[in-house]
Amino acid sequence: MKKLLSLILAVLLLVLCLSACGSDNGPAPDDGEQANTEPADGGAEASGDVITIGILGPQTGAVAQYGIAVKNGAQLYFDQLNAAGGINGKQIKYVVYDEEGDATKAVTGYNSLVDQGAVAIVGDVTTQPCVAVVTASQEDNMPMITASATATTVTYDADSDTVYKNMFRSCFIDPFQGQTMAKFAKEVLNAETAAVLYDNGDTYSTGVYEYFVAECAELGIDVVAVESYASGAVDYSGQLTNIANANPDVLFLPIYYNDVALVATQAASAGVTATMLGVDGWASVLTVVTDPALVEGAYYCSGYSAEDTSELVVKFLADYADAYNGETPNMFSAQGYDAAWILCDAIAAAEESGAEYGSDAYKQAIIDAMAATDSDYVTGHVTYDEHNDPQKTAAIINIVDGAEAFWGSY
Repeated sequence: MKKLLSLILAVLLLVLCLSACGSDNGPAPDDGEQANTEPADGGAEASGDVITIGILGPQTGAVAQYGIAVKNGAQLYFDQLNAAGGINGKQIKYVVYDEEGDATKAVTGYNSLVDQGAVAIVGDVTTQPCVAVVTASQEDNMPMITASATATTVTYDADSDTVYKNMFRSCFIDPFQGQTMAKFAKEVLNAETAAVLYDNGDTYSTGVYEYFVAECAELGIDVVAVESYASGAVDYSGQLTNIANANPDVLFLPIYYNDVALVATQAASAGVTATMLGVDGWASVLTVVTDPALVEGAYYCSGYSAEDTSELVVKFLADYADAYNGETPNMFSAQGYDAAWILCDAIAAAEESGAEYGSDAYKQAIIDAMAATDSDYVTGHVTYDEHNDPQKTAAIINIVDGAEAFWGSY
């Protein structure tokens, strides 16, 4: 009897164990990335014939405004494409990874997207994470396109004369911005003197500053003051006092919008009267500045203007407003939309090539098609040079009466 009872108990324990192991009611294991990864259905079913594309960029943190704007633009294009039937009958499945604006987390995010089957990636968003990711992506030859990282090092390493052939962008580059704003200062504003305040810990800021100063020398603009600050600084009073004493015609600020808001407040207190000039990092500055009057009369270069009356821009504005509760898209959303569009045009070419989905040949076909881009998009006509940098013009934005106004293309 004791043996029989022992046998029955053993069987019951085995059944209970198997039931627990087979249950799907318990919590899923935490892989440590779920907080950063946002799988979006993108109109695609969980199973079926899909094309997986990653969106890599900050959705939280200090530069989240850029990442969210890029994601919104790219997501709008993917959703529209899916509604129109996708690519070669396949739906786009896009997966968003939040790297919080951190270069190390960006590499982690890249690897996560690769593990999730991405055959191409829109991203990264800011320069340093983008450089980290493109370096890591070389062995995979992963097709990538950034909507916003403007440093030359994103697509080209001058030290080794190496072009990162898998990386493209839908935005213009730092040399273009620095040179353009120097020319604008000379040819439009008739500036004879200039000062610069830049972030010496940021690749983007230092790169644009260097090209601005070099172009000023070519144009005969006397740079009477160059000041810098460490990334994360909040007090610029000493630098701005020096600039005020130099009394320049223009003050060039190749920095991001959140720093611009602080600098503008302190510049007024320091007595700076120069016309402020900026770059595409200024986009959204009016959403954070305490008083729009502090940046009244400033000019900055942008990849796009919502006041552009071209057919593609007008349609994009209407579609974006429908998708995002009447919101007007900024430059980063427009360039995110174009990045997704350029990438999907190239994926369509890869699908037509007959290469096996996800294979090395398939990824190379995407890269080759992006390099051959020659078409009109929301932010202008795009072709690529030997460094995979787009050839396009800039929109000059002027802050007038507390609002951004489209000065014109330059």
